[in-house]
Order: sequence, then C-alpha cells, then structure tokens
Amino acid sequence: MRSPKAIGMAVILAIPLALTAPTTAASAAVPPDISLTAVKAHLTQLQSIATANGGNRAHGRPGHLASANYVKGLLDGAGFTTTLQPFTYSGATGYNVIADWPGGDPNDILMVGGHLDSVTAGPGINDNGSGSAAILETALEVSRQALAPTKHLRFAWWGAEELGLRGSQYYVTNLPASERTKIKGYLNFDMIGSPNPGYFLYDGDNSDGTGSGPGPAGSAQLEATLQAYFTSIGVPTRGTDFDGRSDYGPFISVGIPAGGTFTGAEGIKSSAQATLWGGTAGQAFDACYHRACDTTANINDTALNRNADAIANAVWTIATGTPPTQPTTVYSDTFETATGWTTNPSATDTATLGQWERGDPAATTSSGSKQLGTTVSGVNDLVTGRLAGTAAGDYDLDGGTTSVRSPAITLPSGTLNLSFSWYLAHGSNASSADFLRVKVVGSTTTQVFQQLGAAANRNGAWATATANISAFAGQSVRILIEAGDASGASLVEAGVDDIKITQ
Repeated sequence: MRSPKAIGMAVILAIPLALTAPTTAASAAVPPDISLTAVKAHLTQLQSIATANGGNRAHGRPGHLASANYVKGLLDGAGFTTTLQPFTYSGATGYNVIADWPGGDPNDILMVGGHLDSVTAGPGINDNGSGSAAILETALEVSRQALAPTKHLRFAWWGAEELGLRGSQYYVTNLPASERTKIKGYLNFDMIGSPNPGYFLYDGDNSDGTGSGPGPAGSAQLEATLQAYFTSIGVPTRGTDFDGRSDYGPFISVGIPAGGTFTGAEGIKSSAQATLWGGTAGQAFDACYHRACDTTANINDTALNRNADAIANAVWTIATGTPPTQPTTVYSDTFETATGWTTNPSATDTATLGQWERGDPAATTSSGSKQLGTTVSGVNDLVTGRLAGTAAGDYDLDGGTTSVRSPAITLPSGTLNLSFSWYLAHGSNASSADFLRVKVVGSTTTQVFQQLGAAANRNGAWATATANISAFAGQSVRILIEAGDASGASLVEAGVDDIKITQ
C-alpha cells in the first residue's frame, strides 16, 4: 500500500450494486473455506522470490517480474485466460497480471484485485503479498470447484502500486469505455494480514461521515456483503476512509463501484481498537510497514485466514447469486410538486437564513460549487435557501439549525429500504458541529444518516444513500431532515432530492 497522500459504524447504508442481471439465474453456490496453509505457501514463494532477487519485488526489478510469472503460471495451469500486461513508468517496465475465468455474463463483470509489487526496502509480504496470495488461492479454488458463476469473474494483480497506483491506472485508462461499463464491481485487498490487526472495510457508503465521501453507487453493497461475512463469524468491523489510497482509486474515478478489506498499515492502534479486536494499543497495526522486516514472520495468521475466507465469500455470494427481483416502491417524492412537507415542524429551529424549502435552486460558488443549481431529477429539490444573492453566503444556512418533515407515510410489513440523494457543502470555516441528518420518526426515532462538516473546503456533489428501515414495518412514520450551521457563522449549504422507500 502506498503512503498516504492529501486526497482526501454507526449505521450501515446499503446502496444496491448495479450488477446487470444475467440471462440465466442460478442458485448461489456455497462459499469455500480457503486453506490458510495454501495461502501461506504462496507467501513463502513470494518471500523466496524476493530473497533471490535483491530482497524485494519492486517495480522494474527482477523480483516483480518473477512474482508475476509465478502467479500467471499457476493460473494458466488452472484454466484461466491470463494476460501479462506490460507498462512503463519512470523508465522501467512493470506488469499487471489479468486472469479471466471462462463463462459468466461478459457484460456483467465482477473484478477482484490487489497489488503484487513491494517497495524496494523489503519483500512486501504483508504489503501486499497477503492480499495477492489470498486472491490467488481464491482464484485457484474457483478452478478446483469448476465454478459456473452467473457473472463473469476477472482477477488482477497490479504492478507499481507503491509508486502511485501506476499499474491499475494504466489498466483502467487503456480499457475502452465500452469495456469499463461492463465492470459492475471491483473488490480490492491490500494488507490483510497485519501483525497487530484491525478489521476495516472500505467505507463505500460514507456511513462514517468523514473524509472523501461515498464511493460510486454500488460501493455500499460491496461493503455490506463483506460486513455480513464478518458479522457471521462474530468479528466487528469499522470503516476506513474511501480515499482511493490503494488500487480501487482508478476504478472509482471512472464511476465503478468498489470495496475491500484492510487490516491496517503504519497507523497506531488505539485503546478502543485494542479492546474491540485484541492486540496492542499504542503500536502500529504493521510496525514493519515498508521496511525490510515485512517478511513471512510479519503476518497474523488469524487475520489472514479470516480475510481470505471473506474474499471467497464475497466472490461466491456476488458472482453466483440469483439476481434480486425489482423492488416495489412504497413511497417516493421528487419534490416537483408540494406534497405536504412541513418546515420547522417542532417550532425549535434556530436558523434565521437558509431554512429548508422546496424550490428551483440557484447555483452559488465560493472556492468551488456550494449550492448546486442542478437537481437529481426535474426542476425542484429540498434546499437550504434556494436563492443565490450577490455573495455565496447571502442565503446559506447561517447560525443555527433548520428542519423539514414529510407527511405521514404508512409502511407495509416486510423488508423496507429508504434511499435519497444528498449533498452537504461548506467552506473551510466550517467544523464537525455542522451537519446534515436524516431521521425516521415512528414509535421511536432513528437517525439513519449523518454527514458532519469539517474545517476544510467541501464542494457540493450529489451522492446517494440507502438505509434499511425494516424496524418501522407496519407503522406510520415521517422522515425528518435536519441541517445545522452550529459552529458559528460559516458557509453551509445542503440539498436533498428523490426520496424513495422500497420493499
């Protein structure tokens, strides 16, 4: 995993993964238990390759090509169609290994990948021999079981990740647009055996409300699939910012949903995390990150085993599952007409400007877009002060809170999901006291979404969120939307559009 750059679980919001329905549905096959012994045997091979080639498997070095040939040779023998894709960066040749499993819908591809290169300082066994080996053993298990997925399966081992995602960026950039659209989901596994591990999932739905925001629509379901596995084995997970630090970055940049797991790098495990997962507080998740000591001794077997099984579970669940039936719409509002929403329903709002209203919003800019003049659909949305004024802050939310509440909605029994589009924009004078929240009010009140502000410039951009509200089945409920400029006068704008409840 490359070093961090400035690029930016309370409630899990599940956004449906946009996977095209295959022409023939099949019942989901039972996911296998991936052999830890087999995964560690691959790590031993990668260690031996590094030892024989100057102590590393870095871009442009013989250890990287030998690693790529090792992976390719096993996949060729297992019946995959493999490609060794060369690319040049910084005057040296790197390689991606791309492996396609025969069959499945060619217009509906699930892709699984991780980087195969190391830094020059060491053999890179946790970073990222661990992900590479677990993906490899999962692919080989696909072959052993002669898996017949409904979706087409493609596996990838990237080169030059440590130099800035160069291999995955080369692949995505050189893939024709018509081929990109066929990739409906990408799963990335980078550092999954850290010796002092955490259990992190890429925060595709932005349920943590921090950092770079959600991934493309579908990222949340990838996260939810992985979380469901860890829940099933009694292991709690936490989100890690969906900031594109690893090889999913080039995929999300072109709108492909992504997800994955991560056990921690140079970050320090907190006391709360040690209580949650065990291990040692006050020490790095991987004290040998990017160092010569990242050898086969630098692996936690339990974390590696759990994550390898999580990879296989996700591949089998997503690639072989019967496509879901289309949901039935219980309630929807695009705000094109007045439908009975009430502003300041409890008479407790404190904002004097920028209160919620339904209308045609005027665009404002201040170091980038702050109030979006475009809606998700139609002409109108819910917006905090729809006018623009002379200056960007003339009609923004100032010095307080504002709320708006839906009319009563009668919910049927069964599984119910609430979805909506949203944005929260603010200037660098905002703080975490500023917010956008969505609540469902029935016999109880549940906050199903929250985005907090920060002391950083954040431009407006429509995102989508979905929350399971089945706990309110059979009740009459209302949706309550709140926004606040609660840290003093700062530039804050928010919008909501296309609310829908489906069954």
